Amino acid sequence: MTAFAVYKFAHILGIILLVGNITVTAVWKVFADRTRDASIVAFGQRMVTGTDFGLTVPGIVLTIVGGYGAMFEARYDFPGPAWLLWSQVSFIAAGVIWLGLLIPIQVKQARMAREFAGGEISAEYRQLARRWLVWGLVATVPLVSALYFMIDKPG
Repeated sequence: MTAFAVYKFAHILGIILLVGNITVTAVWKVFADRTRDASIVAFGQRMVTGTDFGLTVPGIVLTIVGGYGAMFEARYDFPGPAWLLWSQVSFIAAGVIWLGLLIPIQVKQARMAREFAGGEISAEYRQLARRWLVWGLVATVPLVSALYFMIDKPG
């Protein structure tokens, strides 16, 4: 197996972990939140944190290391052809939304969920959950566009 193949495999595996986890997490978090059962919501929020550390972060690392490794092995000049540049811009845009908006919301929700684990879910938590869902959907758009650029390689 060539170095390029190893990097490409790591890159694709990273994308599967990243996009798969953020998609599935959003689905089951929304369903957990909709139960309005404090123990289910608290458990769901703990799983968001756990899967982010266990799947999303490794997915990001594999995507970046594999992508830049494959780029190096393919002898592309940085930032590469237009499709590669736009995939990087899209990936960074998604990362900015996650780091700037979504992670702070998740951290605050996780703290709140620990407090209401057996009691009542606050209106603030529900408002943050709606904001998390909206911005999560917004952050998914550039990831999907990066995937498009990587597969179709337009231009």
